[in-house]
Amino acid sequence: MREIQFREALREAMSEEMRLDKNVFLMGEEVAEYNGAYKVSQGMLEEFGADRVIDTPIAELGFAGIGVGAAMNGLRPIIEFMTFNFSLVAIDQVINSAAKILSMSAGQYHAPIVFRGPTGNAGMLGAQHSQNFENWYANTPGLKVVVPSNPYDAKGLLKTAIRDNDPVIFMESEVMYGDKGQVPEGEYLIPIGVADVKREGTDVTLVSFGKMMKIALQAATELAKEGISVEVIDLRSVRPIDYAAIVKSVQKTNRLVILEEAWPLSSIATDITFNVQRQAFDYLDAPILRVNSMDVPLPYAPTLIDAILPNLKRTVDAIHKVLYRK
Repeated sequence: MREIQFREALREAMSEEMRLDKNVFLMGEEVAEYNGAYKVSQGMLEEFGADRVIDTPIAELGFAGIGVGAAMNGLRPIIEFMTFNFSLVAIDQVINSAAKILSMSAGQYHAPIVFRGPTGNAGMLGAQHSQNFENWYANTPGLKVVVPSNPYDAKGLLKTAIRDNDPVIFMESEVMYGDKGQVPEGEYLIPIGVADVKREGTDVTLVSFGKMMKIALQAATELAKEGISVEVIDLRSVRPIDYAAIVKSVQKTNRLVILEEAWPLSSIATDITFNVQRQAFDYLDAPILRVNSMDVPLPYAPTLIDAILPNLKRTVDAIHKVLYRK
């Protein structure tokens, strides 16, 4: 094991898969000559050449469509969006082409393509560059949606996503690319759709994913000082969702809080709330609570950003509330 950055884990996953399979290639804005907007693809142009690490114009609809067509014809593209906010320009190709081609072709065509890039808030970037679309894409049959929280998961999940015969949305975070974590040197894969219990507990279940896991684990540590035992579950993917892992935990703790950066309406937290009350209602000793961003476009001012996004205090308060402590 060695400690590497989140961006390095992603680079290793892509590079290893490109060495194994000549049909895998990377395409997106600034991925080649500039080594990636966030230096995820640093050095890949030098190793694999311009035929497999391809710079594109600022034209997401165009290069996403090229990727879908290439996937339907036997290649395995990795399409990098500089941010998933920009994927809205290409969403027709993602949802109406990549996600639907298997069913519309009666199984004759697959689209083995990965759309990856950062999601969510990353500081003072304004409302148009700070949005979470995990729940949008998770609402689309035909897609898998992966949101890793650490370098180990990022590498194992991305390798699995590249090998998948159907489209995968792979969402990262700009503020996590420099995070470090323990990653094995040998090859490993993590299956999509299997949640991970990051911390075991007995009093309340806290479910999250992506960079919100930092707050979740911090909340569990703080509450442990009060004698409150929090079980923390990292979903790792939001389509499919590992409901079995959540229900099993709730059957033990009898309480559930869901922490998610996206807006509350039609969020991943909303769907989890419905499914848990449907499958484990008799085990619940308190109403399920969600901690989401406030239901407004994210402003530029840092003080307002702090007031709107989920944070440690709101998470701790929600856990206190389901425990009837305060």
